Amino acid sequence: MTSDEQKNKNPARGYRDLLVWQKGMALARDVYQLTRSFPSEEKFGLVSQMRRAAVSIPSNIAEGQARKSTGEFVQFISTAEGSLAELDTQVQLSVDLGFSDPTHVARVSDAVTELKRMLNGLRRSLLKR
Repeated sequence: MTSDEQKNKNPARGYRDLLVWQKGMALARDVYQLTRSFPSEEKFGLVSQMRRAAVSIPSNIAEGQARKSTGEFVQFISTAEGSLAELDTQVQLSVDLGFSDPTHVARVSDAVTELKRMLNGLRRSLLKR
């Protein structure tokens, strides 16, 4: 098999090529937008926690993809899933506290659900290798 054939067989040559990473980045941007309108006293509380959890998702996907073994990649996917669960909890808390616009929260919640599905699928795919 030529190198061109190998590239076509596995088009994701880096983390930026992974749709799950791209969706994670979009989610992080959405969380930054969502938290802009939170009360200023939450800047070092819920805002910081939500932004850090959101940034952690694509960061862990990127770091895992850059590792040398499939096992390490799977471990980083699990970490990204944990950050996703944290973010989901924090988004719900922001709704309960009246900090979040319901329309924006729906978009973030939909993205969380989609990423959860995608990360699970990526893990299954990697474990089949």
